[in-house]
Amino acid sequence: MNPILDIQNLSKHFTLHEQGTQIPSCSDVNLTATPGQLTALVGPTGAGKSSVLKCVYRTYLPSSGGMFFTQEDGSTIDLSGASESEMLRLRERDIGFVTQFLHCLPRKAALDIVAAPLIRQGESASRAQSEACELLRVLNVPERLWNVPPATFSGGEKQRVNLARGLIAKPRLLLLDEPTASLDPDTTDRVVDLLNSIKQQGVAMLAIFHHPALVDRLADRVVELTMAHNTTELPA
Repeated sequence: MNPILDIQNLSKHFTLHEQGTQIPSCSDVNLTATPGQLTALVGPTGAGKSSVLKCVYRTYLPSSGGMFFTQEDGSTIDLSGASESEMLRLRERDIGFVTQFLHCLPRKAALDIVAAPLIRQGESASRAQSEACELLRVLNVPERLWNVPPATFSGGEKQRVNLARGLIAKPRLLLLDEPTASLDPDTTDRVVDLLNSIKQQGVAMLAIFHHPALVDRLADRVVELTMAHNTTELPA
């Protein structure tokens, strides 16, 4: 099967103008993500794994390289040069991102946070909330918390809400940054089963895991990133 995402020679660096230096994050990354498979990014801290995901989601603007994404109509768009409106459209239905931390509006109930992606896609509120309930149940979020804002939740409870929100819409490409970092072993097993189920539905995944056991259980392809040089002197 052809990849949905083809990253070619992707690099990202941050410029410190006052010091006249560049700090490399990721360098010359080449990888693909294919429907129904999970590509795992591994490597030491500082190798730029999270930067790759943020470049694909366009939280970061790449410094160089191409990120060629196959849209639902079969056409290809280079995410490196996509406009903000194009990226907003792709995030709406095609590209999802589960980060390490839950970012959401304050005072919004967990159930509404999880249901929101489906409602934005045009699903009815009742159907979206029904699916949200099912996911929260699968991820072992206590029902007493469903109508409570997550501000006071534990780290693991927040991450389960975060996962439910990221998984509910079943995007064509799902980016995962340490999705099980705060979870207990039982919930981690539930997440692994859920991700394998979503893979079988044809979703492509690009994920970061620090635990080799999770890579073994979930990855169809493994890409190792190595450390770039710490700093590069800019020309005067």
